[in-house]
Amino acid sequence: MNICIYGSASNEIDKNYIARTEELGAELAKRGHSLIFGGGASGLMGAAARGFYSQGAKITGVAPEFFNVDGILFSHCTEMIRTETMRTRKQKMDDLSDAFITTPGGIGTYEEFFEIFTLKQLGQSTKPLIIYNIDGYFDPMKEMLQNCVAGSFMPQHTIELCHFSSTAQDIIQYLESYTPDDFNILKYRKIEH
Repeated sequence: MNICIYGSASNEIDKNYIARTEELGAELAKRGHSLIFGGGASGLMGAAARGFYSQGAKITGVAPEFFNVDGILFSHCTEMIRTETMRTRKQKMDDLSDAFITTPGGIGTYEEFFEIFTLKQLGQSTKPLIIYNIDGYFDPMKEMLQNCVAGSFMPQHTIELCHFSSTAQDIIQYLESYTPDDFNILKYRKIEH
């Protein structure tokens, strides 16, 4: 399975995030999975890549041309795909991936996650979507989503389209036993009204 991993590019973050993401990458690679990622050498992008690389897995980086700066990109990618823009980069990563894992990150990571999450809600994607909730990093986001449900801005089932997990073992089990959900918010709303 080609697994897309989103995450921070910062090396300033707590080292536990880096260690846990590198461990996840290695465990996924041991199971025969390949990595699709943003090509970065630092932060959690670099950690995921190092984990996969440690097990000899295939690693595909996807980066815009303007990232062509020394030290920015992971140097051991099996393949590096260059795009013109960040938007085309996301599309290419989506096209190449069979599943998505979001690790802790900033606004770029959130933006990548919410685009795929929106596509799932609209029935335009049936690929697994996982939040790696290391040390409760995403608890405030989960609370925000529950607040959306409480205010009737979205149904509870939308949250269930994304699997929150705090361990590599649970992530692997979820990925390898995943059954696509045919939920579509447009059909849901027609049924409700």
